[in-house]
Amino acid sequence: MLPPNSSSTTNFGGAVRIAVDAAAGEAYVADGYRNRRVVVVDIASGTFKRMWGASGNKPDDAVKATYSPDEPPSPQFSGVHCAVPSTDGLVYVCDRGNDRIQVFKKDGAFVKEAKVAPRTLGEGSVWDIAFSRDPQQKYLYVADGLNMKIRVLDRQSLKEITTFGDGGRIPGEFYAVHSIAVDSKGNLYTAETYEGQARAEVTFTRAWAR
Repeated sequence: MLPPNSSSTTNFGGAVRIAVDAAAGEAYVADGYRNRRVVVVDIASGTFKRMWGASGNKPDDAVKATYSPDEPPSPQFSGVHCAVPSTDGLVYVCDRGNDRIQVFKKDGAFVKEAKVAPRTLGEGSVWDIAFSRDPQQKYLYVADGLNMKIRVLDRQSLKEITTFGDGGRIPGEFYAVHSIAVDSKGNLYTAETYEGQARAEVTFTRAWAR
């Protein structure tokens, strides 16, 4: 296995997820299993365009990323697990090991962050995110793999509204929910890992929106 190299413009180090901004002709790569950064490439050519680390800092592999909920936020990512652009020009990044979501402008300028279940240790709480399908993308759905549930956040404030699901291996339960997606009708789809059962579809009424 290659060592981390978060300054490379030619190689990734354990890319987790790719999200496409078709209008801009760009793809956002969560380069986060060995490296600790977001990388943007040109869709047509695959050419490297830009990258950034946590809080818009230059990625630095030398910075230790051991997470403690009682310590100041880390200046670098710890397990970049997603980087997803919204319709209003922002990019939402899953900093899995640091139990947080960081929000950026598309050029990598830092906007804000929010902790999610901040006392989650180990592999962290923010494994993947998806937006609701309304034009404003009002809700942010967070796959919390370690706590084995889906969290629903208000996208603007990043405040948690509700959660659903519980740990287990039978239908309707989650086990290490790894990824999440939303279809055109607003149904949620999740993918599990480890000893989970691969896929679950969740259809629900948004009672919190009433």
